[in-house]
Amino acid sequence: MDVDPAVEELDSFSLLLPLPFRLGIVFVAGVWLWGLNLHGLHLLKVDVPHLIRYPSRSSPAQLSHHLSVYRFAAILTLPLASSLFLFWALTHGNTPRVIAWDLLPNVYLLFLLVAFVLPIKQLPRSGRSRFLSTLRRISIGGLAKTEDGKFGDVLLADALTSYAKPLSEIYVALCMLVTGQHTTRRPDRGCGGTYVVPFIICIPFLIRLRQCIIDHQPANALKYATAFPAIILSALQRDAEKIGIGPTSLFRLWLLAVMLNSLYSFYWDVAKDWDLTLLSRARNDREHPYGLRRLRVFELSELYYAVIFVDLLLRCTWSLKLSVHLEHFNDIEGGIFLLEILEVFRRWMWVFFRVETEWVRTRASGDVLLDDYGSNKIDED
Repeated sequence: MDVDPAVEELDSFSLLLPLPFRLGIVFVAGVWLWGLNLHGLHLLKVDVPHLIRYPSRSSPAQLSHHLSVYRFAAILTLPLASSLFLFWALTHGNTPRVIAWDLLPNVYLLFLLVAFVLPIKQLPRSGRSRFLSTLRRISIGGLAKTEDGKFGDVLLADALTSYAKPLSEIYVALCMLVTGQHTTRRPDRGCGGTYVVPFIICIPFLIRLRQCIIDHQPANALKYATAFPAIILSALQRDAEKIGIGPTSLFRLWLLAVMLNSLYSFYWDVAKDWDLTLLSRARNDREHPYGLRRLRVFELSELYYAVIFVDLLLRCTWSLKLSVHLEHFNDIEGGIFLLEILEVFRRWMWVFFRVETEWVRTRASGDVLLDDYGSNKIDED
């Protein structure tokens, strides 16, 4: 294959993992972790299908929900691993070869997108069908009624905010592919226009914002609204000289917006999504360990403290990735990928405790019989 000798040099990380492969890893990891969410909560006798109003598996021939997700994840993983190893064998980290063999990562990325959409017999159908129908409903900020799976809509819409950056990267990869650029080169995040990528990053937050407005939750809506200044100010830093604001002043405004979004989101995670008392006056209540709550599914108090700490750390870190101007630094691609993976991990961790909280609320409201808990220990101190 002939390659233009004047082709742009790749950063060292993209030689190893071009953008389409990085996106494949991020989204496939997300599927595996969702399976672990379902599996772990099933072992704790937390009925996630009941909470999201997903039909139970009545037939013995049907795989349990988590096994079905694992199967789908395995189907996505096998071609990813195969194409990645073949890509490495063919390129050996050589820049012209990496650029010349961009067919392999492109084919896998297209396969990944098709696997979620087309009704392929060999792939699990019911879960993907439910996912797509929910995605269609929430794509304009819609929200189902409680009895129709409102909690599932909230979970998916919240998850999309964690995938805001990877979703914008899918656009970048497809735009480069359509415009004839090699997707194994350094990503062209200005493809299609300077502000297209920032707008795509905003979409998941707009979806969740509209849901909160529909659900009459102004304080929650404000949390998602705080993401927009961070995204917009980041985009403006590319053209700081053109808008008449000094780069230093613009950077300070951006940093302030990032911290506001991070800290407010952390507060909401702890105080509202997880119903913990750490940030309230009830933290010293003798009915529960310091900063926690009386009813808990997980036995170890230390686990809650560790999760709170990790959530704070990753909330602050992830807000930086809402920034679209950081790719000007050399070899930043590896850092962006790492933080995308860390955010997928944070969301996986968040789901455990958000679902646990909803389960405890449901139990307290009497919607679930106490016998449904079986031998599962609910720590009431």
